[in-house]
Amino acid sequence: MNSSSAYDPSGSYQPSRRGFLIAMAGAGVVLGFARSGVGSLESITSSAKPASSVGELFEPTIWYGISPSGDVSVNIIRAEMGQHIGTALARILADELEVDWSKVRVVTVDSDPKWGVMVTGGSWSVWQTFPVFSRAGAAGRMAVIEEGAKLLGASPQSCTARLGAVHAGGRSISYGDIVARGNLQRTYTPEQLKAIPIKAPRDRRLIGRDTLALDIPSKTDGKGIYGIDAAVEGMLYARPKIPPTRYDSKVISIDDSAAKNLPGYIRSLTLDDPSGTVPGWVMVLAESFPAASRAADLVKVTWSSGEAAHVSEQDLQQRSAELIADPKGGSLVVDDPGVNAAFASAKHKIEQTYTSGTVMHFALEPVNALAFEKNGVFEIHTGNQWQTLILPVLAKALGHRQEKIVLRSYLLGGAFGRRLDGDYAVPAALAAKAVGKPVKMVCTREDDMRFDCPRSPAVQVLRMGFADGGKVIAMDHQAAAGWPTATMAPSFMPKDDHGVPFDPFAIHGADHWYTVGAQRVRAIQNDLAQRTFRPGWLRSVGGGWICWALETFMDEAAHELRVDPVSFRLRLLDGAGRNAGSAPDSVGGAKRQAAVLSRVTQKAGWGSVMPDDVGLGVASSFGQERDMPTWCACVARVRVDRTSGQVIVEKLNLVVDAGTIIQPDGAAAQVEGSALWGLSMALYEGTEFVMGQPKDTNLDTYALLRMGNVPEVEIEFMPSTEAPVGLGEPATAVVAPAIGNAIFAATGARLRHLPMRPENIRQALARRS
Repeated sequence: MNSSSAYDPSGSYQPSRRGFLIAMAGAGVVLGFARSGVGSLESITSSAKPASSVGELFEPTIWYGISPSGDVSVNIIRAEMGQHIGTALARILADELEVDWSKVRVVTVDSDPKWGVMVTGGSWSVWQTFPVFSRAGAAGRMAVIEEGAKLLGASPQSCTARLGAVHAGGRSISYGDIVARGNLQRTYTPEQLKAIPIKAPRDRRLIGRDTLALDIPSKTDGKGIYGIDAAVEGMLYARPKIPPTRYDSKVISIDDSAAKNLPGYIRSLTLDDPSGTVPGWVMVLAESFPAASRAADLVKVTWSSGEAAHVSEQDLQQRSAELIADPKGGSLVVDDPGVNAAFASAKHKIEQTYTSGTVMHFALEPVNALAFEKNGVFEIHTGNQWQTLILPVLAKALGHRQEKIVLRSYLLGGAFGRRLDGDYAVPAALAAKAVGKPVKMVCTREDDMRFDCPRSPAVQVLRMGFADGGKVIAMDHQAAAGWPTATMAPSFMPKDDHGVPFDPFAIHGADHWYTVGAQRVRAIQNDLAQRTFRPGWLRSVGGGWICWALETFMDEAAHELRVDPVSFRLRLLDGAGRNAGSAPDSVGGAKRQAAVLSRVTQKAGWGSVMPDDVGLGVASSFGQERDMPTWCACVARVRVDRTSGQVIVEKLNLVVDAGTIIQPDGAAAQVEGSALWGLSMALYEGTEFVMGQPKDTNLDTYALLRMGNVPEVEIEFMPSTEAPVGLGEPATAVVAPAIGNAIFAATGARLRHLPMRPENIRQALARRS
């Protein structure tokens, strides 16, 4: 286990091997540095205490502590799901603190209000944490230098810190000795913390350099504990019976007669859920999971269901098209004056429609949760990406005070946005409450997919107007899909200038950095999708369908004008007006997107002669959010078999400007992983709704990118000392349009639907012939 404690039926708690190393101190120092907008770290208060008052540990802030041995324990509120986030964040702090990397440990903490907003998603972790941990580390360095100077009999001004020791002249004293012998009581006001200078980039010793990822040993030697591993003595196991629809199914009857003779079967329980998260759920309880799983196959449940049980993928797409056709609905995310007039005066116009299908998360570790109540506190043991979001839902479901519910943190065996929604904790908690015993719920792969929060199917219509000479004077982008934030976090939705709320995660990327004259972007919520399933955040979220349409459309516009697609884009990335960028995160604006685009096409040999049926395609983006842009460009080289429609992606070239790179090896892994995810969704992944349920619920029919189809991937980061931004998702979005544009370059066949499967390519080729 990690920072949690093991449950002991005798009534005591046994510290785990990754137990808490620190205790919260009193008030005094503001440790958080808030960033405006969704998901910001909130300001947290604590104070430094003498080491002796907190178990011989010096804690300049709640974010870390220094022991008398010199070990530094860094508290991480972000979920670890393979991205080495603890390593990246600890590196920020350790660099400013000036400690030996071999002395650094990470502690993944449990839910507690003192940590502020606990969320791991949106590629926010490094971006949000960098200013917090930088100044927290600098504050600690100042404190140990001052106390070390006293112990050395020197002035603080004559002392320096390096590798976990304070040096003065030829003498030095380690941080551990300062903690053990000194009287560390330095505190900082919020104003002092904000004023603390951090290192100049040239003085950094850890940031930008590769070192061992701190989580690798436990993952390779089997000591790492995932949510599915959580166990307590005396717990029951549960597997759910998933109802036909997400929201409007009711249990009419349960027939468990065939399961009663099964060894280990206990009972089947209809859940009563005041939160409305899992209506119509039946939990099959047994003494072991194999018994629960076999019993669930035998238990027969009769439900009544509403309209959602009859909805198909075609119904969802048709509803999006209808909503786009109605000019009255939706939210105007970008609404420049004069759009209609510009289109009316245009000498030439183009319009295209793009669609994308339903995509599932398919994390390796199916969703699971262990729940029990002990001494008035409800504990939920599971892997979760957004503890702050699910806690009030659990409170409503259980009728329990939120401060009496705690989520214990574990490693995540994949998430990709699925575990941002902690809905799977609710049925385990309700079952535990009903039976008065610990309950461990584990979903099978099929259960997981039927209970998934898929990426919504989407329809988009784009228009562009041109003046004489091909000058772009107007652009209109309309996108309709299910909105994940509307269901799971409506308070996080901003409003347009007319006061109409919208889901930014369903439209990110349409507010692009191209200069296109008068621009309009309309985001439309598909109400039928909202009633049929629970739209979810899936890696790159709306960027996955927005960038697909936008960058395919940019290619089509260039070909309409008979100009090179790269030259066309560069002409529009002029950094004029609102596209100039601003401090601290988008310095340089569109010029930086132009730079990655120029560099990637140079690397890929853009413009060179290709063999028959081989083509290069390009796409460029800024990641997801305008206030946190990660400039990214991709060139895909593909070969198309005209007979079979098979596409072989031979190479992906990617160039990324993410500002300061904290951990180079981890950053490359993030980009590579996200690019291959994008490739998987471009050519292979996707399902459809049939009778209100996803058609494909296991990997025998749901296609994924296989190792044998992985192309050569070449990644380059632009040198930068600008603010670090996100890397987990941006590369996902650019790959599909780059592949689609490459298919067009190779064959002249234009694809406008995701995924691009062989039958789609054969049909597109047939239309050309």
